[in-house]
Amino acid sequence: MFRTKINEKINENLTSQNTKIPKKQIFFWFSLSMVFAAAYGILALQEAFSSEYVVQDDARQHVFWMLRFIDPNLFPNDLIADYFQSVAPKGYSTIYRVFAFLGINPLFLNKLLPSVLGLIASGYCFALCLQILPLPITGFMATLMFNQNIWMKDDLISATPRAFTYPLLLAFLFYLCRKSLLPCLIVIVLLGLFYLQYVFICAGILVVRLWDWQGRKFSFSQRKHDYIFCVVGVVVAFLVMLPYALKISEYAPIISVAQAKQLPEFLPRGRSSFFKEDLLDYFWRGRSGIFPPSLLTPVTYCFGLLLPFLMLFRSQFSLLRKLTGEIMLLSQMLLVSIGMFIAAHLLLFRLHLPSRYMEHNLRIILAISAAITLTAILKAILSINYRQNKISNNLRKILSILFTAIIFIALVFYYPVFLQNFPKTSYQIGNFPALYKFFQQQPKDIVIASTAPEVDNLPTFSQRTILIGREYAIPYHFGYYSKFRQRVIDLTQAQYSDNLADVKTFIQKYGVDFWLLESGAFSPEYIQNNPLLKQYYKSNLNQDKLVKITKNISQSLQQGNIPALSKTISNCTAAKIQDFVVLDAKCILKN
Repeated sequence: MFRTKINEKINENLTSQNTKIPKKQIFFWFSLSMVFAAAYGILALQEAFSSEYVVQDDARQHVFWMLRFIDPNLFPNDLIADYFQSVAPKGYSTIYRVFAFLGINPLFLNKLLPSVLGLIASGYCFALCLQILPLPITGFMATLMFNQNIWMKDDLISATPRAFTYPLLLAFLFYLCRKSLLPCLIVIVLLGLFYLQYVFICAGILVVRLWDWQGRKFSFSQRKHDYIFCVVGVVVAFLVMLPYALKISEYAPIISVAQAKQLPEFLPRGRSSFFKEDLLDYFWRGRSGIFPPSLLTPVTYCFGLLLPFLMLFRSQFSLLRKLTGEIMLLSQMLLVSIGMFIAAHLLLFRLHLPSRYMEHNLRIILAISAAITLTAILKAILSINYRQNKISNNLRKILSILFTAIIFIALVFYYPVFLQNFPKTSYQIGNFPALYKFFQQQPKDIVIASTAPEVDNLPTFSQRTILIGREYAIPYHFGYYSKFRQRVIDLTQAQYSDNLADVKTFIQKYGVDFWLLESGAFSPEYIQNNPLLKQYYKSNLNQDKLVKITKNISQSLQQGNIPALSKTISNCTAAKIQDFVVLDAKCILKN
């Protein structure tokens, strides 16, 4: 009796009469979808507020400078802050500015936004799935898998511009399926204000929809609205992109392929590793690859790869007959993504990174495809006529319940119960509060020089200017990175020079106020293991200046030479905090 009721309930949720979906089903499965989306967001919030000094990894680049919205005197004449402010999309920075005006700290808002964006994306994901297959249970599966995927990647949790891609792209796809022109245009404009690359994706989808695939051949669409959407949408996309095309950045030009290939930063083990020796690996993974990391996470995403094969056997999978014509949207998205991926390679770095045009689309495509596949298989199992094969009807019930139980456990319980690192937040926890407070107590216009990894946290936790930091070594605008790289060269040479005059010249050139050193900074191993410097030490580009410098310094330290800066520690230490020594630059100049 119990098994019979379960089977009846399953059948009820896998059956829709005349595409009319019972409101109770929609409300139940939509509510359940949002419950899980909210639960994953709460897990992230718990980690976000687990300590006083917690910041998301990418927020250290894209949010720290927004503290200027609260205190305009922060980061004066700061190359790093000025650069990241200049490249921030207008819509993105405006949201933080508005909330800062209302008294909400940008770093605090950065922790709240992912949960809100996750809920919005989940709502549109569920609604979009119903436009493709009008079954609420399928919408629930798609939304749940989609949430598990995006919370295993540090896009959404970063609350940086790319985090807004998911809700905006899903909204565009939903309104496109609903034939709602004005909302589609609004979303295109919003994408231009938050994540410009995906304006190309939206415009490409509108163009591709002018062609139909019928009778194993392409033909022009017979639907008038497709042409209206395409013309108006492409015009709006063009107008959105025009200001960016005409704008001349003070940090131009974009780095060229020839320049990038001469920098260790773009080679394997580099800070922005892009080029690879293996051609297959180059086009397969990483910033240059077509498949993003953790694409098939959760493992149930693998079912999405089966949908094209199931479509060849529609007669065996009756549920697939309920698919609407919007199923073609998944193929159209994939086609446009591949096209933009190729274009990004042909115009390398001018359209930013090729992988950016694949990863967000693929995550949406696979979530919906996997959900459709799972429900189609479940429906097929329930529909098998076992009596004709002289198999007990009870076996059909047991098999359907077993399959349902396995899928349910895999979908609902595997994430996050059986994973230690879910959700993946990439939150950085500050372990040196005394260090941050020391610099907070100093004037707002100080400049801190250091090669220590901890210096990456100082702009966020201390709100003070640093000269360099690995986190901020973004090499795509050469007008910025050439200056940044010269700072790395000058700082490294001065820190390990045996002539104190070189140290004083460096301090005067950059107006350095404090020099942060960590224990072991003057050992050869420090050069070889330092996150910023080791990419140069281990590089084979021996003609590169930084490669020469780091290798020469390591050799000099191995020979027992003592840097002049180390001799100032006894007299010029302003603070000694755990493994760090803070040197007073004014004292060094007087030494």
